[in-house]
Amino acid sequence: MVPTRTDTPDGEVPPAPASGRLSAVDVFRGLTITEVVGHHTSGMALRYATPGTPEYEFLSILNRSLHFAVPAFVFLSVAVLTNSLLRRFDARRYFWRRLTRGLWPYLLWSALYVLWSVWTGQRPPEVLTDPDKWSFYLLYGKASYHLYFLLVALEVYLLLPLLLPLARKKPYITLALGLGLLAQWGAYELNRGVWRLQFPASTVLWYLLPVLLGVGVGARFAEFPAWWRRRWPALLLLTALAYAAYLPTALDYLSGDLTSSMGYNVRSWLYTSLTALTLLGAAFHWQELAPRLRGAFGWLGTVSLQIYLLHPALLQVFERWQPPGGSETRRLWTAALYGLLALLLPALLARLLRRTPLSPLLFGR
Repeated sequence: MVPTRTDTPDGEVPPAPASGRLSAVDVFRGLTITEVVGHHTSGMALRYATPGTPEYEFLSILNRSLHFAVPAFVFLSVAVLTNSLLRRFDARRYFWRRLTRGLWPYLLWSALYVLWSVWTGQRPPEVLTDPDKWSFYLLYGKASYHLYFLLVALEVYLLLPLLLPLARKKPYITLALGLGLLAQWGAYELNRGVWRLQFPASTVLWYLLPVLLGVGVGARFAEFPAWWRRRWPALLLLTALAYAAYLPTALDYLSGDLTSSMGYNVRSWLYTSLTALTLLGAAFHWQELAPRLRGAFGWLGTVSLQIYLLHPALLQVFERWQPPGGSETRRLWTAALYGLLALLLPALLARLLRRTPLSPLLFGR
């Protein structure tokens, strides 16, 4: 049965046709939110691993490989919203829903995470009455390490109506990929020479490639499954090549040995955007081949925002209660258990709160 909800970090889902489009969207979100929790869990586990050991190398590769969530969520948000807005663009309704489903959760959870950081001793109490600190947290998405995505999403919502003329021309997906690369390169050069933004990754300018790719996919959403079936071997090969180029520079970045910022960013943009495109194709493919996987990841996808917002606090609670220790095997199993709990407990809470007044109050939906 195709779900009919839109409990997602970003945007609205178009009406589900018989092909099960909504399920594919939810599967994508479920896969990506699982990647988010895995990325942050591996980052926690790295703090307890000894550099140079097989454990450390494994966790480093896992952590850098699972570093595509924000571009992937941006890509899907744009694709889904573009598809919806091309059918009917009601500016008043669109911006009201962006306020209630985007801005409100961002402001609320920024405040909650600042309070949490003070309560747990990560920040001094003085920040609560410091306007400069609050301005910094809110303008750059720094109330917690993961909240910058919600700020980027808000900027995407403002940008998307300006891209509707391009979407109405229904650019080919390959052309959208090329336009995205050019726009991303231009933004990088402008930032390096002119803008010099303090935190460029907290702005939509650092995600122009997935944005324009999302416009191309959203404008041809109904055609995407057929496009994927024709091109998936070539796309998988390109993604593998992008990953092979990206991983060494990503490991250098993690270790502090990065020598070329430009090289790292270009490789990262290509790897993350191609991975997002591949994941969406896999989500549609699984509609027919793996109903159990579709159901499990689709279920997680319907509550992906709630998982996104809650899992960092849960990981911190688990780590403070019992830091991963003992042998390498035990540390890995402990971290894996913490990651699983951080994934499932928010999902269960979201299900319990569904259709209650607390759900829109806490999560905007």
